[in-house]
Amino acid sequence: MAHLVAIDLAKNVFQLHGVDDRGAALFRKKLRREQMLDFFGRMESTQVAMEACATAHFWARELASFGHTVRLIAPQYVKPYVKRQKNDMADAEAIAEAAQRPSMRFVEPKTKDQQSRAALFRTRDLFVRQRTQLVNALRGTLAEFGAIAAKGIPQLARLRGILEEPDSHDLPESVAALSKMYLSRIEDISKEVDALTVQIKAESASHPELRRLQTMPGVGPIIALAIDSFAPDMKTFRSGRDFAAWLGLVPKQHSSGGKERLGKTSKMGQRDIRRLLISGAMAVLQWAQRSKKIADPWIARMLAKKPRLMVAVALANRMARGLWAMTVKNEEFRPSHRDAIA
Repeated sequence: MAHLVAIDLAKNVFQLHGVDDRGAALFRKKLRREQMLDFFGRMESTQVAMEACATAHFWARELASFGHTVRLIAPQYVKPYVKRQKNDMADAEAIAEAAQRPSMRFVEPKTKDQQSRAALFRTRDLFVRQRTQLVNALRGTLAEFGAIAAKGIPQLARLRGILEEPDSHDLPESVAALSKMYLSRIEDISKEVDALTVQIKAESASHPELRRLQTMPGVGPIIALAIDSFAPDMKTFRSGRDFAAWLGLVPKQHSSGGKERLGKTSKMGQRDIRRLLISGAMAVLQWAQRSKKIADPWIARMLAKKPRLMVAVALANRMARGLWAMTVKNEEFRPSHRDAIA
């Protein structure tokens, strides 16, 4: 019986590499997609290792239903174990080698509900990026004919006004027709984005855990849903700093010889949550500066001597630590929690 079976995932043909408890190879074989469930259904319960890539969470749920212990490994942790040439057999062997390391870090398989919420978030994010591309393309097209508009969705009203009176900017008929096609598609995507936003708000409001996260300033339904969809169980992190490091909100180290050298933000973690937390922190800072009500003396001191974006990253780090504390302790955000966040 194999102590561990490593699988190099693919669409139709999968490469398996089985090892014993000493790491010696027992078998190497290829299976087609329709053979996978039958093969693992007949096998005694064992450990199964895969890269945390496309379809990995689906296969993790399927194989776990047979009693197997599934371990997912981030691809960047597998790469150092690939020997010379890269092929399916070498990749499967590298996965087996990586999975047997005592200090290896594993990815927690996601449930169907988590992946459903992640798909909702990803779809809205895709539509927002497509809308931004269309708006920029429309602005660029009209700018070539002297019709200038500022950045941002609120400026669509000005663009719409330009297209309603093309003679005022001497727009060719073909350009005006193309621009109206852009504008029509932008309006359609905006409706879809609004509908998905309503769905996200309803999803966030239906879960007590997500409602509790939104009690922190700067955290809204989208951030709460992203944390629930992409972050593992908070109890897997020893502290809030570990969670902030997982998000890539800590300085990159270049330390050697006992001398610490800290660089820019590492950006080595979950980019969606990191980006949203920085945006939420920026919103908090903008509100504080416009209202001139900076209740937190730490923010006031930082803004007095640091650029606003740098302060936003530092505040996002504090927010991540606070979110970890709120989740682990099942508490809502309170200003008195400032010590726990800091």
